Amino acid sequence: MLVAAVALAGCRQLSGADGDGDGDARRTTPAPVPTRASGYGVVFLGTDECSSFGRESFTEVPCTGERAAARVIARHDDRAGAGRPCPATTDFVLHISERRPSADEDGDGAVPQGYACMRNLEPPHPGDPGGGGGPRTIVGDCVYSAGAAEVRETSCDGTSGGTNEGTSGGRAPEYKVTEAVERRSDCPASTELYVQLGGPEPVGCARPS
Repeated sequence: MLVAAVALAGCRQLSGADGDGDGDARRTTPAPVPTRASGYGVVFLGTDECSSFGRESFTEVPCTGERAAARVIARHDDRAGAGRPCPATTDFVLHISERRPSADEDGDGAVPQGYACMRNLEPPHPGDPGGGGGPRTIVGDCVYSAGAAEVRETSCDGTSGGTNEGTSGGRAPEYKVTEAVERRSDCPASTELYVQLGGPEPVGCARPS
């Protein structure tokens, strides 16, 4: 039996202006996910399948059902911290494990099986530009200073970033990411902060919001 262990991805700590060198992508690229048949029930929370919301676990449900709350927009068979990044407008991430005690490594009976990148079927969408949440920081997002060379994401209107764990809960934005580039030297002269984004253009050029 497959179960979903919820680990809502919130705002990550990002590199600020005091870091040295260009921003680097945070994740390595694993082997491609094997092709599978699509459709409800074939693979637990496969791409284009839907889940309900729950306090401690998410249940796979038909996307046409009244309990459907979020859709899987990408599914990867790896650990979230080491696998491919979710699409830019992902609202939250589910970490999925299988109950298989014979292969367990840490005694909880669960074997990691991958992660699902989720998008709410209805607003709010904290993963949208300026939404203040989601597992990634993208162009259009706002951040505030969280210490030396660190920033955290917040919604550009200063309200809560949505349902994601770790969102700022209404912190006022200080900078806005206006462009993504390969190197810091590619940012415009008006840039006052460099934010680590990951991906092929890992440096975010930010200006006061």
